[in-house]
Amino acid sequence: MRSLAFSLLSLATAARAATVTYNFTATWVWAAPDGVGRPLVGINGQWPCPTIEANVGDTVVVHLSNELGNQTTGLHWHGINQVSTEDMDGPSGVTQCPVPPGSFIKYEFVVDVAGTYWYHSHNMGQYPDGLRGPFIVHDPDDPNKSKYDEEVILTVSDWYRNQSLDLVRQMLVPANTRFQPPIPDTILVNEGQGANINFVKGKKYRIRLINFAALAGAFLHFDSHTMKVIMNDAALIKEQEAYQLRVAPAQRYDFIIEAIDRDSGNYPFLVSLDVNRDFQNPALGALRFPYNFTGYLVMDNTQPLDKVDVVDVWNPVDDAHFQAYDGAAPYADYNKLIKLDFQFCFDANGYPRACFNNVTYIGQAVPTLYTAATTGDDNSNPLIYGQVNPFIVEDGDVVQIVVNNLDEAAHPFHLHGHHFQVLDRPGPTAGSWPERDVNYASEPPRRDTVVVNGQSYAVLRFKADNPGVFLFHCHIEWHVEMGLTVTIIEAPSKLKGLVFPDDHLDNCRIQKIPYQGNAAGNTQNYTDTTGFVTVPPTIYNG
Repeated sequence: MRSLAFSLLSLATAARAATVTYNFTATWVWAAPDGVGRPLVGINGQWPCPTIEANVGDTVVVHLSNELGNQTTGLHWHGINQVSTEDMDGPSGVTQCPVPPGSFIKYEFVVDVAGTYWYHSHNMGQYPDGLRGPFIVHDPDDPNKSKYDEEVILTVSDWYRNQSLDLVRQMLVPANTRFQPPIPDTILVNEGQGANINFVKGKKYRIRLINFAALAGAFLHFDSHTMKVIMNDAALIKEQEAYQLRVAPAQRYDFIIEAIDRDSGNYPFLVSLDVNRDFQNPALGALRFPYNFTGYLVMDNTQPLDKVDVVDVWNPVDDAHFQAYDGAAPYADYNKLIKLDFQFCFDANGYPRACFNNVTYIGQAVPTLYTAATTGDDNSNPLIYGQVNPFIVEDGDVVQIVVNNLDEAAHPFHLHGHHFQVLDRPGPTAGSWPERDVNYASEPPRRDTVVVNGQSYAVLRFKADNPGVFLFHCHIEWHVEMGLTVTIIEAPSKLKGLVFPDDHLDNCRIQKIPYQGNAAGNTQNYTDTTGFVTVPPTIYNG
């Protein structure tokens, strides 16, 4: 009966699936979201960038043209698993060549899981310059559908008044011996558009919270109103009450709020940008919250919006204790361990970098997926991929990723192509993983971005059931540019001989980027490492 019911559900989903098409042209736009004008990357001459919406099961098609004139570009669909469409994931140098000025690319993929996502440039540190937007996948059969009446998108971000290229160049200099990232100038909520929510007694509101930031987490508190959290990173959880939330860069939370019986008037809510290394540690600046925003739950337009919401101490709910909606236990008997020790480092030229296992990520000539597709049986040999920190994962493996964060600060880590289970994520100063698998969560939450606390660790698991080339990286954008990334080559036997769309390959041809062979484009001897990039360039160009 269960199989029959599942088959009928699949048929019903397929019957109502549609194709949703967007035509995007990336252009420079002058805007002043914080009152200070600067050039931003917009879509179709507008900024903020538009929201993409679809229903689960739909095919999404995005035609992207690059009219920036002076920069390449590309788009990543953050959190979308890209099942059977691994070449549509979007990071430049990984699953495609960047799109040069005057050219275009077509992305086409099925949205197989409902939830709150976002899209952003995964090219030359570009998304802090504005190329980002919400991506909402609705589910007509959402199990929470009866719990709310209206939906509201709430985005938060740090904001910089200088362009990303200049900021990264200022960061990547030998004098930066403390590995200082760019510090934001202010906070943006809804890209500077404000956030006053019409709030009617008797109605329930689903808030879709997204953090677009390049560096900072954000705290959220709704005065005397409880948040009922129902999703994290587009994964359902058992409903969890929260009075405070912290949303790290790239994370999303869906929660429900409603008026209580005694409510009347307008109620403030507070968003605070977390620019601390670790807000939980007073020695690391836990009381420093210089950037704050007040929005309002508006019940009466005739009354002033002049109250403020004050939080004396930020103590957000511990998301590691959330429980999967379906009550699923941890994947058992993992047979692949990827253990990653993170710390900052210096390259051979004395430039500041970020390292996993003492190795910094360095992009190569050939996009990694193209190497996997064109090197035959050698595609299971990590040597051929160069210094992209490659890990080979076989089809069907249960993979355990352990991140030991040797830094004092908390860092958000994101996996492309999968939701992972968060088995364990202790607090700060817990030390490194004790290398034993005990006392893990019995119903671990699934998500795609997890915060690993300072001088602590996290244990994550996923099943390798989605062949492709997928990144695992810190989602502090400045640390991505410093090299805090590894590459997972998943099911290489199923990647051999993949054929890519002509428009994708044309972008390689235009720029004379090789798209066959090993990391350096050698199509005769795949294990010949001549031409591999082993030291990052001293001048950053993205």
